[in-house]
Amino acid sequence: MLKYKNTLLYLAIIGGSTALIYGVVSKGTLMEKGIQTVVSTNSPWQDFLNTLIVNLQSPLALLLVQIVTIVLVARVFGWICKKIGQPSVIGEIIAGIALGPSLVGTYFPEFSEVMFPVQSLGNLSFLSQIGLILFMYVIGMELDLKVLKNKAHDAVLISHASIVIPFALGMTLAYYIYTSFAPEGVSFLAFGLFLGISMSITAFPVLARIVQERGLHKTRLGTIVITCAAADDITAWCLLAAVIAIIQAGSFVSSLYIMALAVIYVVVMLRLVRPFLARIANYQTKNKVLSKGTVAIFLLTLIISAYCTEVIGIHALFGAFLTGAIMPDNMKFRNLFIEKVEDVAVVLFLPLFFVYTGLRTEIGLLNEPYLWKITGIIVLVATLGKFVGSAITAKFVGINWRDSLAIGALMNTRGLMELIVLNIGFDLGVMTGEIFAMMVIMALATTFMTGPLLDFITKIFGPLTNEFQNKETVIGKYQVFVFFENRLTIAPLMRLASAFTGKDNIDTRITAMHVIDSEEISGFNDIDYEQEIFDVVEQEATDIGQKVYTYYKVSNDIESDVVNMVNQETCDLLLIEMGYSIFRGSVLGNILGFTTRIINPDVLLNKVTGKERLFENSWFNDRTLQIMNRVKGPLGIFINKDFDKFEHVFLPVFSKMDLKLLPYVQKWIRNSDVQVSILDAIGELENHTEFKEQIRLIEQYKPNHIRIISNKTISKEFIEEYDIMLISLESWRKLVETRSIWLNHAPSMLLMQSM
Repeated sequence: MLKYKNTLLYLAIIGGSTALIYGVVSKGTLMEKGIQTVVSTNSPWQDFLNTLIVNLQSPLALLLVQIVTIVLVARVFGWICKKIGQPSVIGEIIAGIALGPSLVGTYFPEFSEVMFPVQSLGNLSFLSQIGLILFMYVIGMELDLKVLKNKAHDAVLISHASIVIPFALGMTLAYYIYTSFAPEGVSFLAFGLFLGISMSITAFPVLARIVQERGLHKTRLGTIVITCAAADDITAWCLLAAVIAIIQAGSFVSSLYIMALAVIYVVVMLRLVRPFLARIANYQTKNKVLSKGTVAIFLLTLIISAYCTEVIGIHALFGAFLTGAIMPDNMKFRNLFIEKVEDVAVVLFLPLFFVYTGLRTEIGLLNEPYLWKITGIIVLVATLGKFVGSAITAKFVGINWRDSLAIGALMNTRGLMELIVLNIGFDLGVMTGEIFAMMVIMALATTFMTGPLLDFITKIFGPLTNEFQNKETVIGKYQVFVFFENRLTIAPLMRLASAFTGKDNIDTRITAMHVIDSEEISGFNDIDYEQEIFDVVEQEATDIGQKVYTYYKVSNDIESDVVNMVNQETCDLLLIEMGYSIFRGSVLGNILGFTTRIINPDVLLNKVTGKERLFENSWFNDRTLQIMNRVKGPLGIFINKDFDKFEHVFLPVFSKMDLKLLPYVQKWIRNSDVQVSILDAIGELENHTEFKEQIRLIEQYKPNHIRIISNKTISKEFIEEYDIMLISLESWRKLVETRSIWLNHAPSMLLMQSM
C-alpha cells in the first residue's frame, strides 16, 4: 500500500481541485442572469482561425518574426562576403539594404508591407539603438588606452591628419552641393560639419579585424595603424559630439552651453566614476565569474552614462563609448564583460540596425545619371581624404611607401561606424534621403576596397608581412602538421604526431597549427589568447620530449587557410580530429544539414564534380569535409575515444588501400615500440607479395612486434584489447554503411586518406 501512497495523494489533489473548479464555474454561471453576454456566431474552427490571425499580427509576434528573418538573412550575406574575402559586416550591411525598399520593397512590395509595416519600424529603431549602445560599450572596452598613450607620439600626426584632411574636403564638398541636397531649413554650418565628420570616420573594429586576418597585428605596421585608428576613434567621436551640440543648439554660441555640460560630464566620468569602477573591479579580480551585483553596477553605469549624454544633447552612443573606455585597466576583467555583452550586441542587435538603416536607404532615389555622378564624387573625395591624406602623412614622418600606402588603405575603412554617424545625421534632419543613400554607398565602397587595395600594394611592393619568416628551411624533412581547434584536442594529436616522427628532430618536424575565425576573437585579446593556447602545446611538447613548431592565424576562411598552408609546404601528413556533423541523427537535422551544405560553394562544386554524392548524409562536419576534399597530401582523421596510451595497434585489412598503411605501422613500431595486429579479413595479403615482403622486413628490424590474424569475425572482447585502430577512410566508410556492430566497441581510430 505504501508504494501507491503518492499516486493516491496525487489523484486526490487533482480530483478535489477539479471538483472545486467545476462547482465554482457552475455557481458563477447562475450569476449571469440579466447580464447580456457576447456569444460568437462563428464555428469553433473559425473562432480559432480568427484568434490565430490576431496573434500573428500582434506587435510582439511581428517583432519576433522580423528578428528571425533579419538575423538569418544577415548571417547568409555575411557568410557570402567572408567567402569572397570581405569582412562579414559588409554582407550584413548589404542584407539590410536588400531587405529595405531598394530591393525587397521594389520587387516584392506585398511581402515588404507585411514583414516591415511602417508602424513596426519604431520597435526596430529602439531595439537597434539598444544594440548600438551595447556595441559602443564593447568598442570602448577594446581600446587599450595604455598602448594608445605609449604609442601616441608615433601615430598622433597620422591620426589627426586622417581626420582633418577628409574633414576639410568634406566641408569643401558641402559648399558645392549644399543648395542641391541640403534639407530645407538646415544651415550650411550644420550640413557642412556633418558631411565633414562623415568623411573623417574610420571603423576601428573592422580595421582591427583586417589587421588580424592579414597577420599584421604583431608587426610595426599593425601597431601603428591600430594606434592611429584608436586615436582616430576617440577624436572623431569627440568631434561628433561637438558637431551634434552645434546642430542641436542651432548656433555655435548657444552650443557652448552644451559643450560645457559635456566637459563637466567627461570630468565626472574620469575623476569620479572611473576610480569607483576600478575599486569594484579590485574585489573581483580573484574570481573568474563576475557576480550579478557587479554586473548590475557596471550595466547601470552604462545606462546612466548613455542617458546623461542623450539629455545633454551629444547622443547616448558617446556615453556608451566613454563608459567602455574608462572600464578598469585589468584586461581579464574587461574581457569577461566583453564576452558577456559582445555576442548579444553583434549577433542579435546589430543586424537590426543594419536592416533599419536599409529600410531608410532608398537606392531608387538615385534615378538620374547626375545623382550617380555626385555619388562617385563623394566616394572619390572620401577616398582622397582618408587614403591619400593618411599615406602622405605617414610617408612624411619617415614610414616607407609600402607601409604608408597600407596605412592609407586601412584608415579608409569606414564600415559600421560610418553608418552610425549617418543615421545620427538622418535623425537630426541634416540629410535628405538622396544624400543619405549616397553616403551609405560611400561607406560600403570605401570598406569594400580595403582588401583589394592591400592586395594591390602587396603585389607591387611585396608582402606586408612574411607569415613564414620564423621558419627555417625544411627541405628533406618528414613533416607532420597537426591542426587543432581547441586546447583539449592537442594532447592526443601530438602524441600521434610524435609516433610518426620519433623524438629525433634531425630529419623530422612537427608543426602545431591553430587557426581561429576572426569573428570569434578581437584585437583586444588576440595576443593573450595566442599565448594561452600555445602554452598547452609547449607543455605537451615537454611531456613527450618533442620539439614542436607553432603556427597561429586569425582567419576569414579557416578551411582555405589550413589547406593552403599545408599544400604550400612540403607536408608529409596532416592530422586533424574528426569534426562530427551536428545535423546527423534526426530527420530535421538531415534536412537542415543538406540545405546548409548545398549553399556552400565549395561543397556544391564537389557535388557537381562528383567528389561527393548529392544526397550524402555525412558523418563529418563541413570543415572536415572541405579539408578532406581540398588537401593534396596524406590526411589522418582522428576519432578520439579516451585515447590515453599507445601500446597495442589494430590494422584491419579489407582492401589494398589498407595495406598501403604499412609504412605508417613501420614508423609506429620504430618510434613508439608498439605491438601491431593485422587482420587479413579477406585474404588480401596473400595476393600482394610486395606487402608480405614489407612485413617480413619489419619483423627483421623489430621482431615480435607484428602479427597476422585471419579470423573472419571480430568480437567485442577482441577489439577492446587495442588502444587504437588504423584504417583507411574508404574501408571505414564501408564498415559504417554495413553497420558493423563491433565498431561501437572499437577503440580510438585514425582514418587515413592517402593521395
